[in-house]
Amino acid sequence: MSSKALTWGKAMTDAALAVTQSAVKEFTERYLESLGGTIEKKGDKWVVTVPDNEDTGLPAGQMSLLTGDDTNEEATGEPLHPESEFFQRILREASKRRPTGKLTIESDQAEVEIPQWLEGSDVEVRETQLTPYYDRAAVVVLFQVSIETVSEYQQESLRAIAIDGHSEQRLPELEETFLRITSITTDTTNTASQSAFSEADARSLLDTAQNQLMENVRTEIDEVHREASRAADTEVEEYRQLQQQRIQELEEERSKLFSKIDKLSEAINSSNQDDRVEALKQRKKLKAEYEEVDSELSDLHEQQDKGYPQKQKEIRKRHALDVRVTPLTVTRVEYERGEMDIELAEEGVIRTVTVGYGSGIGPTENVRCSLCDREFTAENPIQTIKDSLRCRRCTSSNP
Repeated sequence: MSSKALTWGKAMTDAALAVTQSAVKEFTERYLESLGGTIEKKGDKWVVTVPDNEDTGLPAGQMSLLTGDDTNEEATGEPLHPESEFFQRILREASKRRPTGKLTIESDQAEVEIPQWLEGSDVEVRETQLTPYYDRAAVVVLFQVSIETVSEYQQESLRAIAIDGHSEQRLPELEETFLRITSITTDTTNTASQSAFSEADARSLLDTAQNQLMENVRTEIDEVHREASRAADTEVEEYRQLQQQRIQELEEERSKLFSKIDKLSEAINSSNQDDRVEALKQRKKLKAEYEEVDSELSDLHEQQDKGYPQKQKEIRKRHALDVRVTPLTVTRVEYERGEMDIELAEEGVIRTVTVGYGSGIGPTENVRCSLCDREFTAENPIQTIKDSLRCRRCTSSNP
């Protein structure tokens, strides 16, 4: 357990909620208070009183929560941290109380997102104008993802996957927007009205969302798998070295026993009757020890020749990955789609570019270079608009 990494608070992909210890404490406090409970804080120990409430499965009465990083071993109570059973329990319970919701994201001229391909050149963005044309709906599924091995690693995160209800395409930008306006400490009942659709209505999109999620976390799963494999390989090698050391010790011990037995055999042939009897007893005892050492050595040699299959199986089983994906909430997100006119200027030349745009999503289409027909990207941004819209690659290769 000493190698287990608490990665809730570490940097994660954009569409993941970092569940830090402070966030856990804030969420727990808000949730318990929403149940009518009270909390008396005594440093890192919280004395919690839970009322007899049908809306919760928590036991009524008093209980102690230990919130510190270095809890005194003598302290009694339930640990409270991102991976603790108590936090996981109230997180599941909170999601069950409101598994579905509805959220509307409206276009906001003040928060317009400029395409990344307009950065890094002398072209100036003078003005933008949004024109919403129609409403679209998406489903955002909030998943709890746990990637762990029994002995070494554990990663926990909350991840959002947004699927457009019309095209069933994934909308990564909407996932980021969703997570910016909702968090582990946000009371979503204040920011989202009750959804008009049931969980069954979103079932067709749920499988799509889960498949997209698995693709999204594949890199992390592979990385944890590589780390776990390296840890298993190291442990196997350490075991091999220990067994090799044991083999050497046994070979030395067997050699010494053989020499002692040989000397006793010589003494038996040249001793008187009384000495011969004692020597025979000693030789019998040493032969028994020799056979025991030789038997253990033979077993070790056999296991060594086979590569210690049983031990390898045991070690690799302990380092095997356990990936758990649990959908917590399903939110219907309504957003606007339309166009954005971007007025560009460069040394007296003014041009207007029109791109598709979605509220909470940003630009939904790319513009192409007038010369080479490549799409403008963050890596290949627009470089000039003097003669036409041209990208960096064209202007660098055609001065």
